[in-house]
Amino acid sequence: MKIKLTTVYVDDQEKALRFYTDVLGFTKKADFTNGPFRWLTVASPEEPDGTELQLALNDNPAAKAFQKAMFEQSQPAVMFMSEDVQGDYERIKARGGAFAMEPTDVTASTIAQVKDGCGNLIQITQLKW
Repeated sequence: MKIKLTTVYVDDQEKALRFYTDVLGFTKKADFTNGPFRWLTVASPEEPDGTELQLALNDNPAAKAFQKAMFEQSQPAVMFMSEDVQGDYERIKARGGAFAMEPTDVTASTIAQVKDGCGNLIQITQLKW
C-alpha cells in the first residue's frame, strides 16, 4: 500500500492555494469544482506523481473545531521533510511566510513551524541522521 492523499483543512481555498504554491513552492495537481464543492490538491515538484495534499474547505463544524484546537495547541496540521530546513526557512520567509518557530534543534532533528494563513501550523523537519 501507498499513501496517495492526505488532507489539511483550510478556511479559504484560494488563499491556501497561493500559500502552498507561491510561498512553499508546491505545484497545483488537481482543481475541480462541482457546485459549491471544490477538490483542490497540491504536490511536491520533487515528486509530482507522489502524495497529494488536499486543501479541503473547513465548512464542516467537526473539521473547523479540529483545526482550531490543533492550532491553539501549537500542533502542526501536516509535516514536510526537508534536506535543508535553514535554507527552506530563508526561502519561505523571503516569500512572505510567517513563522511561529524558527529552525530549532530538537532530538534527532531540526524543525521550524510556519503559519499557512488559513488556520494551520505547518512543520518542516530535517532529520539529523
